[in-house]
Amino acid sequence: MRSILIFFLSLMTYSTIFADGLDKTKTYTVAFAQDTLANDYRLNQMLETKKALSKYPNIRFIYSDAKTSSSIQVQQIEDFISMNVDLLIVSPFNDEATKNVIVKAYESNIPVILIERKVPGDKFTSYIHPDDKKIAKEAAEYIFKKINYKGTILLLKGVPKNDVEKARTDGFFKVANRYPDVKVIERTANYLRRDAIIELDKLLSSGKSFDAIMSQSDSMLVGARMALKRYNIDPSSIITVGIDYIKEAQEAIQKGEQNSSFIYSLGAKKSAEIAIRILSGESVEKEIKLETLQITKENVDNVKPIF
Repeated sequence: MRSILIFFLSLMTYSTIFADGLDKTKTYTVAFAQDTLANDYRLNQMLETKKALSKYPNIRFIYSDAKTSSSIQVQQIEDFISMNVDLLIVSPFNDEATKNVIVKAYESNIPVILIERKVPGDKFTSYIHPDDKKIAKEAAEYIFKKINYKGTILLLKGVPKNDVEKARTDGFFKVANRYPDVKVIERTANYLRRDAIIELDKLLSSGKSFDAIMSQSDSMLVGARMALKRYNIDPSSIITVGIDYIKEAQEAIQKGEQNSSFIYSLGAKKSAEIAIRILSGESVEKEIKLETLQITKENVDNVKPIF
């Protein structure tokens, strides 16, 4: 009986790996043009995609790091086009700057998956993302309720001029504009804890104060907490909300140093799944929205962080 069970488990594993329409005599090259690997979210997004595709023996996975430079990312995508890769996954650093080269890849018959960030137009194969505007609106409603709809909120924004930052900022202000007693201080920290530390230091050293922090990423909120502690300010004395739900956010919520976070899926597994479907000759959805979940002290112990 045990040997039969092992056989069926092995068969299931084999089926999971090979249940696709890939040509087993061909090696497919999947390229991931990432905007930066210095950000832990971006790094894990690439690594999880690589891990998901590693189940397929005839998939060759390669990637690039644009180091938060539009010009570098454009050149790296140009290089992938020259290599005639079989599929391109891109998280654009700047949607306008990368639009033309992404269109070029698509019109060169290279399927293009946009992960989390979009470019103008429809010259791509599939766009996979959480609903940034919805998340930002829910986060804003939560944080404003916490401060009784009056006071000063520090809004830490991500990389400017990409569609994620635009959607999160727009969603936030859709709510903020309804409350005249709320003052918003805006600072850009590029989704990086280092930049958040710098921006908080500038504010705190100049005597600025605020009742809450709305951070467009948990990484920036980590940096904000570090800066607050340098100025002997207890993070638990300020209402703070982030997006992503990384391990450090879970720990901070458990300790009472962060009030909430919103799960922001890496989209890696879904991108790998869609990539295999495309390479197998299947048609795929043009847009795929990923689910999210708000995390607070009520459910933090029961929900695993994205990394």
